[in-house]
Amino acid sequence: MKKILVAIDIARTGGNDLVIQTAKDLAGAMGSEVAMLHVIEPTPSYVLAEVPQGVLAKRQEVAAEELRKIAATHDLTEAVVREGPPATEILDYAEKIGAELIVLHSHDPDLSDYFIGSVAVRVVRHAHCSVHVVRQASA
Repeated sequence: MKKILVAIDIARTGGNDLVIQTAKDLAGAMGSEVAMLHVIEPTPSYVLAEVPQGVLAKRQEVAAEELRKIAATHDLTEAVVREGPPATEILDYAEKIGAELIVLHSHDPDLSDYFIGSVAVRVVRHAHCSVHVVRQASA
């Protein structure tokens, strides 16, 4: 296995360290590289007209800087921020870099997940490669 993609959510208050360490442990066992990805959800079109100029670009810059900090903390060199529907962007980027494994976290489902589905579910369903979903035990 040459490449593992770890998808994280920088806005998540917990769990990123666990999912990154899981990806690194798997990569170490398989002699793989780890690429990290954060996806910014798109701003709805009805909101775009009201957003001051430069705010969206600033959001991208702040996310990229935060991801660089996380990557540096975990000794990862490849960290990318993309914008779009999270599951779609994760799947597209995994295919683009030739990832043979996607590692991502899941959360405790709430009612909305039963109607629209979670990112993890969509990635598992549509991935071209294996997917490892990390669940953190509830406190």
